[in-house]
Amino acid sequence: MQSDNPEHTGPADPSDTAVWQPDLTNRAKPVYLAIADALADDIAAGRLAAGQRLPPQRLLADRLGVDLTTVSRAYSEARRRGLLDARVGQGTFVSAQEGAPDRPHPETARPRREAAPPPAVIDMTMNQPPLPDAPELLDRVRRSLSQAMLRLDPQTLLRYPEAGAGFRAVEEDCAAGARWLAKRLPDLDASPLGDHGRIVVCPGTQSALLALLCMLTSPGDTVCTEELTYPGFKAIARQLGLRVVGVAMDGDGLDPDALRAAVRAHSPKALYCTPTLHNPTTATLPAGRRAAIAAIAREHGFPIIEDDIYGVLPLDAPPPIAALAPDVTFHVVGLAKCVAPGLRITYVAAPDARQAMRLAAAQRATILGTPPVPAAVATQWIADGTADALLTAIRAEASARQRIARDLLPAATQTAHPEGFHLWLTLPPAWTRGEFATHLRSHGIAAAVSDTFLTAGQVPEALRICLGAPVTRADCRRMLEVLADALDQSPALAGIVI
Repeated sequence: MQSDNPEHTGPADPSDTAVWQPDLTNRAKPVYLAIADALADDIAAGRLAAGQRLPPQRLLADRLGVDLTTVSRAYSEARRRGLLDARVGQGTFVSAQEGAPDRPHPETARPRREAAPPPAVIDMTMNQPPLPDAPELLDRVRRSLSQAMLRLDPQTLLRYPEAGAGFRAVEEDCAAGARWLAKRLPDLDASPLGDHGRIVVCPGTQSALLALLCMLTSPGDTVCTEELTYPGFKAIARQLGLRVVGVAMDGDGLDPDALRAAVRAHSPKALYCTPTLHNPTTATLPAGRRAAIAAIAREHGFPIIEDDIYGVLPLDAPPPIAALAPDVTFHVVGLAKCVAPGLRITYVAAPDARQAMRLAAAQRATILGTPPVPAAVATQWIADGTADALLTAIRAEASARQRIARDLLPAATQTAHPEGFHLWLTLPPAWTRGEFATHLRSHGIAAAVSDTFLTAGQVPEALRICLGAPVTRADCRRMLEVLADALDQSPALAGIVI
């Protein structure tokens, strides 16, 4: 296969891991898909040869300035397309490609047997809720979608939102947000933005965090978070030129004493934390620690960004920090983990109406506004109970999968909440996180290693396991059986292929 690159005179050295870096320009797709497409293009053009080793995921992530999770998803997508092979203990290689023989004459050509599709990949790098096995609920979702579309004013799609309206959100959407947030903040004012309201409707938690950090910080500022934290927050902070200081944790989550020391040493502009079902460790802060953290924020005059995206999943979660200290807390609640990831609607309860208006202005500067269709769907689902029905079904399915995990995996290796859909898998001494992740990839399973979440301290030999990634409960069981078999063996034995 000839390359169209004049400097390329033959197949690349399969041992050379430094030769490939994807060209992502003019690719209007999510970055992980753009990387996979670039890989496919370079293979087709001969710039990558069969058997050539690709750069390690972390190295490529550093080169591109993206998260390790993004590159992991890209490699998983490429494996799904049959472009890559993962070899235990060796790395990731370009798959052997069939040659392109001369095309036979149509009259003499023999029917070509279709190649078997590549095995499906269970992609656990995104922490998504399980799909409930409830056909009647899906029918309800369809009916509610239709009702939302019928109620939507077509003019909201044909015009930009009016800037002169003081960033006033649709009153119904603010009321729906207040109703949903009332599960955790029962005394929240439902007034719309512009009428002394505190609620800002955002197109997803990632955009809410972006707007909040744009509003609260400047390049070069410091923000604190747990020593293991949501990778999306790290990515935004890096893009904005912020310094992230990780604060020590224990089995109960963020350590208030460590936070106080970090605040004195670094004077952060904000604290970002996930107090309930922490991502990735699943820890839930006790009520006493929440009060202590709120007191530190008040004492030192910095705001708390409380990501409560998992807060409605447990039936027994402590009250959020925003219930204890609404004056210093931005309470962020997305629907992605408890209702529907594709909806992309998040509600932020700001400390007061002035802060809410500032947040709306920051949001307008970054993403203009919240698209009316998903906002209308969220409002409809909250109003007619569809959102509650989805939450109940997700919680029930998550609990069922957690029971399977408790039955199959050694108790000493897993930390989880019975109503959450991810667990923190601590590996036995025989395994490293890299070896274990490679072993899983060879079985069509992509998982997020602890490096993805680290902001401070030593990297633990652990992975986040998303029980919601497999489509069915049976698929989840099969995935957990792969994990259980590996945990019961040494890496050398687990890598034997007969």
